[in-house]
Amino acid sequence: MAWVLKMDEVIESGLVHDFDASLSGIGQELGAGAYSMSDVLALPIFKQEDSSLPQENETKHPPFQYVMCAATSPAVKLYDETLTYLNQGQSYEIRMLDNRKAGDIPEINGKLVKSIIRVVFHDRRLQYTEHQQLEGWKWNRPGDRLLDLDIPMSVGVIDIKTNPSQLNAVEFLWDPTKCTSAFIQVHCISTEFTPRKHGGEKGVPFRIQVDTFKQTENGEYTDHLHSASCQIKVFKPKGADRKQKTDREKMEKRTAHEKEKYQPSYDTTVLTECSPWPDTPTTFVNNSPAPAPAFTSAQHNTYSVPDSNSSSPNHQGDGSSQGSGDQLHPSATIQETQQWLLKHRFSTYTRLFSNFSGADLLKLTREDLVQICGPADGIRLYNALKSRSVRPRLTIYVCQEPLRSLQLERQDAGNGDSSNGAIYVYHAIYLEEMAASEVTRKLALAFNIPLHQINQVYRQGPTGIHILVNDQMVQNFQDESCFLFTTIKAENGEGFHIILK
Repeated sequence: MAWVLKMDEVIESGLVHDFDASLSGIGQELGAGAYSMSDVLALPIFKQEDSSLPQENETKHPPFQYVMCAATSPAVKLYDETLTYLNQGQSYEIRMLDNRKAGDIPEINGKLVKSIIRVVFHDRRLQYTEHQQLEGWKWNRPGDRLLDLDIPMSVGVIDIKTNPSQLNAVEFLWDPTKCTSAFIQVHCISTEFTPRKHGGEKGVPFRIQVDTFKQTENGEYTDHLHSASCQIKVFKPKGADRKQKTDREKMEKRTAHEKEKYQPSYDTTVLTECSPWPDTPTTFVNNSPAPAPAFTSAQHNTYSVPDSNSSSPNHQGDGSSQGSGDQLHPSATIQETQQWLLKHRFSTYTRLFSNFSGADLLKLTREDLVQICGPADGIRLYNALKSRSVRPRLTIYVCQEPLRSLQLERQDAGNGDSSNGAIYVYHAIYLEEMAASEVTRKLALAFNIPLHQINQVYRQGPTGIHILVNDQMVQNFQDESCFLFTTIKAENGEGFHIILK
């Protein structure tokens, strides 16, 4: 145990500069390959020295830090992400701080960087349909934006831009060496994207995300430097203050032991590092004429939604790929999907799904559709998308007798040779309703008979009597029964009767 004694000496003496030498001594005494460096540092004896040990593979120091001047909720468990409540339309400061160490990213010294601030969905299911959700919000709130920059209050921001097609984003230039604060206003509230039920719905969380870029050689700000975000919920004016007070009062009622499981409330919210937006392939990219830097990489363009006025070469034409059935096919184009929605009484959602092809719509789960369209229409749309042919309540087989008689005559005329046999052509009649009117209608369709010309349908009974086919008789038909039928003129000379044998 010589290595333990040596390490005890290191700890007692506190000579950090001899630490590497001590580790090399460990290797010599235990033999080559006995312990890796990571194994040794993982031992409990070193835990108390973690802060003073040199970190060879230290994590990359973030070049920037963004701090939003809004208090975090005290009702968040220790290892969960912070949650911050905001009031709709109120200005909140985001401080843009230069966090670089000496010599970090020297190429931006004396130059401006560009930041894009977005309000996006925290829920992954809503991220999947973000573009459609925002289009629906725009339809209900014409002329409004989800996110605005309070320009008079902001400090150090230059060349501010807002794209009319990107209602949830603002962008600007700023100098990292100067004091910079961007004051944002979020105009959408969390409950606007919650399916309406009976009041008191729980609002969905959003994210405030900041992406920062440096200038490339061609003068465009497309070289990504840093991204960070935080989780928020937005309430109607003064609603965030009430919610914060409610959470604080709940925590005060908890025991000291229970309080240890929750984070303290901080006066400001520090945005934590994240992937540049969009960070998942399921995010739909907004097709705006002015491209945003985060949307220009090849991996993001892979998931772009095609423009509603265009279609791929394989999907051009009169919509033959959709077919005449009621089922929506994955190969359906955007235009065919719109027609399908109209045909199945989903016209309310044609704008919401204006950029969806058949494959896009079929990828949505039942939960997704309920969250987008509400419980009633969401379930109805899901059932329509996943519908299969409904098994009929009754199936009967019917053959028209004149055709059979003609075939028998031809068979008799063939010198008695019955090797070919007679072909009896039966039609399958599928009944969704056990009613006589359904039998009449299906017979007319199967044999191309004008429905208005059929007066009555009879069934030939014992001794050749004609029994009127009514609902009760249909309900007592055996499944897959076979019938021959013939037609006779009606007594008044208008139309005819059908007799099932």
